[in-house]
Amino acid sequence: MTAVIILNWNGERLLAEFLPEVVRTVAPSLGRVIVADNGSTDGSLELLARDFPEVEVWAFDKNYGFAEGYNRAIEMAKDYTNVVLLNSDVAPDAGWLEALTDYMEKHPEVAACQPKLLSYKNPKLFEYAGAAGGHLDRNGYPYCRGRIFATCEEDHGQYDEPEKVSWASGACLMVRRELYLRAGGLDKDFFAHMEEIDLCWRLRLLGYDIAAVPSARVRHLGGGSLPAENPRKTYLNFRNNLLMLHKNLPDATRRQKLFRRRLLDTVAWAKFVATLDFGNAGAVVRAHTDFRKMRGRYTSHPDKDLLESTPESRVNILTSYYLRGKKKYSELMKRQKKS
Repeated sequence: MTAVIILNWNGERLLAEFLPEVVRTVAPSLGRVIVADNGSTDGSLELLARDFPEVEVWAFDKNYGFAEGYNRAIEMAKDYTNVVLLNSDVAPDAGWLEALTDYMEKHPEVAACQPKLLSYKNPKLFEYAGAAGGHLDRNGYPYCRGRIFATCEEDHGQYDEPEKVSWASGACLMVRRELYLRAGGLDKDFFAHMEEIDLCWRLRLLGYDIAAVPSARVRHLGGGSLPAENPRKTYLNFRNNLLMLHKNLPDATRRQKLFRRRLLDTVAWAKFVATLDFGNAGAVVRAHTDFRKMRGRYTSHPDKDLLESTPESRVNILTSYYLRGKKKYSELMKRQKKS
């Protein structure tokens, strides 16, 4: 059985719009829908009690953030083999849970998987936060089959084959509960953003694979918590990316790669300054300051460098995207296979 867990914080409007589709597509024989409420102060709990009596509700005393909120919920889900981390702004298509469950049953080497994520507003487009499965480039920048930086491709079935990927999206992530716990769960110090990429990295270091299963389809609204241009989001993305690299890279390559990444972040800071975007420029500075304060928490590092283990991780998406004009994953990998 699978626990489909939606972490909610003041999401009454999103629950009212999206939860009916989740309930409709989760067969009781396969799973149970659970809302873990992160100390909401709006009408979320009243809505759930009134309109969704079939949904189990776990109410927390405060907002623990995305990472710790899910850790608490998954620790409580003792009766379930698999868990799905599902954003409250996701509308699944029929058969999504069956497709993910079937894939996991047939592939015991896979620790976690995601469906195809399409835009809720325009289902012809892949959705930013995961598309058809994610990778990391040589500098630790995340990108996806179907999305590089802000460019989301149209879905023409070009990524419809299941494929092993570097990370699966936290917008809709099925993971084996025992392995989630063994890997340490989501890093609560991240609070939000990048934490699922970090988790997938640690699952791969345990020797397991991550997969994208495009026969399962969901539509994701996205941007429900923080818009892309919000300085808070910039801060979390920059800080957490540095922390992720620091904790998951081996001694042999960590310092060199972090030095290069921090130089690239300086270029991003300069661009924010040049465009008079001082809010985001300040967010980059705060991210680096807090990274220096927090990195001492991570004293154990792996021996293997996963940023050098696959063709996808040897790509430099900055030069490919901005200098060579490679806006699509298929174009990116065509060049990589020729080199």
